[in-house]
Amino acid sequence: MYTPKQSNIQILIQAPDLPIETRALTLNATSTIRELKLFLLPPQILDSFFFTLHGKILHDTSTVQKSGITPLSTIVLHFRLRGGGGDGGATGAESRDCYLNMYAIKKPDKVDPNEQRLSKWTTCALSFEPLRHPCVVDRLGNVFNKEALVEALLGKKLPKAFGHIRGLKDMVPIQLSVIPGLESDNGGSSAGARYQCPISGLEFNGKYRFFAIKTCGHVLSAKALKEVMSSVCLVCYDGFRDEDKIPINGSEEEVAALRERIDEEREKVRAKKAKKAKKGELGVNGDEDVSLDSRLSGKKHGIDAKAVERVDGKMEKNGKAVNGGDVVKGEISGVKRPKPAQPPPNATKEIYASIFTSSRKTELKETYMCRSLPLGRN
Repeated sequence: MYTPKQSNIQILIQAPDLPIETRALTLNATSTIRELKLFLLPPQILDSFFFTLHGKILHDTSTVQKSGITPLSTIVLHFRLRGGGGDGGATGAESRDCYLNMYAIKKPDKVDPNEQRLSKWTTCALSFEPLRHPCVVDRLGNVFNKEALVEALLGKKLPKAFGHIRGLKDMVPIQLSVIPGLESDNGGSSAGARYQCPISGLEFNGKYRFFAIKTCGHVLSAKALKEVMSSVCLVCYDGFRDEDKIPINGSEEEVAALRERIDEEREKVRAKKAKKAKKGELGVNGDEDVSLDSRLSGKKHGIDAKAVERVDGKMEKNGKAVNGGDVVKGEISGVKRPKPAQPPPNATKEIYASIFTSSRKTELKETYMCRSLPLGRN
């Protein structure tokens, strides 16, 4: 029996992963496992191997005595597989909670930025359906299918992000130029872009900047507008200003500038209406060119106040109209009733009655056998 007083012990070493036969070694009980490895292997590859005793890993810093190695014990030398599990590479610092937390928190799926960009330029910003004619753009540069946007406005289901759209006046109809060969693909089954710039031929896919001209609705690339410096549309030759160019799916700075422009325009409209309302030039519903005096006098609807005063009379309970003290039964003074139509002088009651077939009387009666014969004529 081995006791701690014994200084040297004899052990057996096996190495199934190496071409080494089973060897018997005599070791000092105070020797470490690393010193044992130095006796068998070169120093450069010591970390690639480890010893086990009855399936238990022996650490390099532990001694032969503390590792529980008894005389004539057999220890096995193994090759360490880097990166694998169960190879003894664990440091003991890992916790099971680390692995549970790693799989408990679901990481969001990574979105391909190219797919996201292409989807923004080829689908409706509201319904996310492929763009198809007719299309419109709002004053911030978002592209919509007109049918989807109108349905959302009528059903009052427009998201808050598009709260600046209040009606048809906030939409600009646009004309997208279809890429040649994709005219029949109205359903948007193609994977890439379907539209392009009619001047430069650049695809409408988000890689290039595009502008919608508010006056005519044509969509042109920034490259075409830059190369051909002109104040008219390059497609229909309608004139436009720089303020009429709406950047489609613009940057945050461009969208902020467009929002400021919208607020300024609406503030000017409110100030103009308030000024006209103060002067009495607005109608009941905010209509212009209708003064307060015209509403009270009835001139807006073509009513003459003097004629109303002439015809105005107090009606009595028995249906008589009083106008200036003169009582006229059944009529208003100044207004003549039309005379009934007079029959021709030679017309009699029988002549008028002959117009209707039912007015002719005869003593002959129809029977079943002579129903189709002209009675009274045979």
